[in-house]
Amino acid sequence: MEYANAEKFLQSYNRIESQLKILYGGKATQNFTDLVKRCTDLNLTVRRYENELIDYGKLRNAIVHRVTDSQEVFIANPCDNVVENIAFIEKQLCHPPRLTDAIKIKKIASVFADKPLITAVQTFAESWQKSLIVYDHGKMAGVINSYGLYGEIASRAARGEDINAFLMQTPCGAILSDEVLSRYKLVAADATVFDVFKAFEEQKNLLAVIVTENGSLGEKAECIVTPSDFPRINRYLETYNVKPF
Repeated sequence: MEYANAEKFLQSYNRIESQLKILYGGKATQNFTDLVKRCTDLNLTVRRYENELIDYGKLRNAIVHRVTDSQEVFIANPCDNVVENIAFIEKQLCHPPRLTDAIKIKKIASVFADKPLITAVQTFAESWQKSLIVYDHGKMAGVINSYGLYGEIASRAARGEDINAFLMQTPCGAILSDEVLSRYKLVAADATVFDVFKAFEEQKNLLAVIVTENGSLGEKAECIVTPSDFPRINRYLETYNVKPF
């Protein structure tokens, strides 16, 4: 077909435009470029591809000629690369991949609240992870961060306290704090990879994102994501366009 690429381009363009109007609550007649600019603060994908989207808005006007209010004809045909790229942006904007699809579920290090702190120290040494989920009667009660625990040990040592007694007699649940937990964000299992990127962007001191069924404390942790996982997520996104739904 002579204008097959133009048709594919317009399909992706129209879906993107509809999604932008949903995001912003824009009017049916709102200008596409204006929509893109207004949505950059609302959506990470729009912000990432702002320049491309604005260019595609101009390209759309260059390849489509309106004959009547209900009929449009193509007067140019975009190249394959343009069609593939706008389809890629459309997929990430309209059907963003879930985090659990992009990240292979790995074993999460954990300890029980009634176990002595020495158990946490041993688990840190065995797992080489920096965060331990603490469970109390099967429910997630909080998180122990390795650096936070090091700081607690150091401050007690500076005061001349018996560190061995502290580690052997103090239960893991006793050192849980809201301050440490505030540096971890809980998200639901249906969170997208862009929800995670946005979480780290909005909270600069965030240590990790913890995935649970509904994003609530007390639920079992299904996955922990830290900035060290970003390269793996980005590799997934690079191939996401050719993956089936």
